[in-house]
Amino acid sequence: MMRTGRCQCGKIRYSSRGETVGLYICHCRECQKQSASAFGISLDVLRAGFAITQGEPVYWTRSIDRGRHLRCAFCANCGSRLWHEADSSSETLSLKGGSLDEPLNILNAIHVWTIHKLPGILIPPNCPQFLEED
Repeated sequence: MMRTGRCQCGKIRYSSRGETVGLYICHCRECQKQSASAFGISLDVLRAGFAITQGEPVYWTRSIDRGRHLRCAFCANCGSRLWHEADSSSETLSLKGGSLDEPLNILNAIHVWTIHKLPGILIPPNCPQFLEED
């Protein structure tokens, strides 16, 4: 499968080939802040099929659990978050759902950090849910 994405202003574009590894809706406070919304959407894909096709992102790195770090790619012009990388040796990276050109079907997404889910957010009953990470 081939998918493409871009930042909001279009200066940075990417493509990703291959099957997806997972689709996650994260309700943690960090994803709420990053998305300025109720949750973050991440499509995990294989790094081997990923390519930047236009522009150059800038990166911001933040600490995550167990002493690890998360490298976050975004556009310096419009500020759109594009993908996250757990580390450079990881086989996968997480495309940010809103950056994809084709909208995702999130009906079967895995919901994580539901302990921080905002009141009023309804998760479909068939979706796997985890109070913290899966």
